Amino acid sequence: MKTLRFGIIGSGFMGRTHIEALKRLPDVAAVAVAGGKRAPGLAQRYGIDFVEVKENLLRRTDIDAVVITTPHHLHVDEALEAIAHGKHVLVEKPLATSGADCERMIAAAKAKGVTLAVGYQQRFRVNNQKACELIRSGAIGRVQAFTVNMPMYAGAIKSGGFGGDWSWWNDPANIGHLLNSSPHALDLLAWMMQAQVKTVSAFSRTLLPDIPVEDTTVGLLEFSNGAIGTLFSSRALPAPSFPGEDFRFRIIGTEALLDLDAYSELRLSDAKGWRVVSQQPPVKHEGADTAFADVRMQAYRDQMAAFIDLIHGRPSEVGSGESGRAAVAACRALLQSSAERRWISL
Repeated sequence: MKTLRFGIIGSGFMGRTHIEALKRLPDVAAVAVAGGKRAPGLAQRYGIDFVEVKENLLRRTDIDAVVITTPHHLHVDEALEAIAHGKHVLVEKPLATSGADCERMIAAAKAKGVTLAVGYQQRFRVNNQKACELIRSGAIGRVQAFTVNMPMYAGAIKSGGFGGDWSWWNDPANIGHLLNSSPHALDLLAWMMQAQVKTVSAFSRTLLPDIPVEDTTVGLLEFSNGAIGTLFSSRALPAPSFPGEDFRFRIIGTEALLDLDAYSELRLSDAKGWRVVSQQPPVKHEGADTAFADVRMQAYRDQMAAFIDLIHGRPSEVGSGESGRAAVAACRALLQSSAERRWISL
């Protein structure tokens, strides 16, 4: 099989993550990296080309596909240029910062005949896949309600030895924390239930001092299958988060309950009581030895393999452009609801 050659746009934590994912697969190669102060060092570390001007990387004929890992507001222009040069594109979530920009990306990829995907690696974590299997098989009956908790202690990553400039988190061009954190949760719910967000309501706040963007949102959601639930997303934590609550779903079906911790255990409760049905070793972000070890990288490796399947026209569970657009639209609707103090229908 011909080797599929990749370029990486963005040299931070996620740029390195996707190069590590490529290293773990056959018949693919990372060829070059551009964008960001760490690009020269990243190129040297992995023995690939450093390209000073990212537009020059996108023009290269020895690159078949591009992974975009830059700040959110840059995604649309970088993806559109990559598509214009005939590259397949995997964009780290969120796909873009508005539904309109997502639509432009989807339309451009379709017109050019290339593949557009979004980085929803949570679909490929062991516990999440098992939860999806149980929900889709009807093992817990019809999903009626859910809660999602996403409290994030930013200090754990910032002190993890990864370096770099984290100021993009506070750039209003990137909208706010909700658009950074919640596409994963919204996509998992939609993917597992095979339903879409229908109506939302929310309160959004800025609780941290001296930043200009939202850092905490409490939302209510209704899905097209009738399921209702809550979403809590915040990075305004003064200390490490509540144990086991970093990314926690509690799902109520008509026949059983699911308690899903994507980083520990998936438990099911029915007439027989509670039991563990799946386990995933914890992922720790306090240093490169854990953040780039196989436990975390398994999901990114499998996501990259699924992206390659989609490029080759094979069945794939990788996040599509349409699923990327859906989560962006839902996040923007939550923020709109808070700003206008009203329900928003999608």
